[in-house]
Amino acid sequence: MVPYCSDRSTWKRNQYEFSKDTGQALSAGGSVQITSPNANIGNAMELVAVIDFETTGLSPDQGDRATEIAAVLLEHGKVVDRYQSLINAGVRIPAFITELTGITDAMVRQAPPAASVMREVADFVGDHPLVAHNASFDSRFWDAEIQRIGRQRRQEFACSMLVARRLFPDAPSHKLGVLVKYAKLPVAGRSHRALADAEMAASLVAHMEQEVRRRYHVGDVSHALLKTIQQAQKHQLDKCVERFLGKETLGVSISPTRSTAC
Repeated sequence: MVPYCSDRSTWKRNQYEFSKDTGQALSAGGSVQITSPNANIGNAMELVAVIDFETTGLSPDQGDRATEIAAVLLEHGKVVDRYQSLINAGVRIPAFITELTGITDAMVRQAPPAASVMREVADFVGDHPLVAHNASFDSRFWDAEIQRIGRQRRQEFACSMLVARRLFPDAPSHKLGVLVKYAKLPVAGRSHRALADAEMAASLVAHMEQEVRRRYHVGDVSHALLKTIQQAQKHQLDKCVERFLGKETLGVSISPTRSTAC
């Protein structure tokens, strides 16, 4: 699928265009640009990039590679920009992965090479703090794929799954699809496709920001506060948040991406 763009930046590439619903090639060649309007700005946190990978397996250390990536920029609780592309890493996709994601060998053969995609998405994300649902998975693939193009991640990941475990301990499970249904959030598309999952994870993050503001009476929910919540022991959550907010109130310097220990 082609990259999405907004007036923040222009993303163009000569490549195949894919249907958002099916992933099938629609046309080849030409410079493709898709523009999305700015969203309304409300209350919340600094701009973060919510990312999602589809891959050939669970571990880049075992030779697994990315087959698709999406990055959604979330600011003030609204999606303001998005990027998505299939990835041709030159590897075969196992049949069970195709069954899960709908991504086929034929689709990735027509996609741009991994190095090209990762340079684009790394530039798109920049140094903004990162969020992913089950970040231990996505961070491994992010690090492995950008290392292949000679880059290194400078920012930290927050994990929306771990944050949700602390904020919504009574949810039936903390899988993304279950949480979306539990919180009555919109379903963005087929699960196990990168853009749909990144959009739903971004909606979940925005919902959790609202919950933190309601529960702790704060105006801004920073990436560092999300990290503090995910790292807190279940019975220490309120104390950890209060300690974090107390340091902010007292003017103690807190890195925008680093949480404080509880």
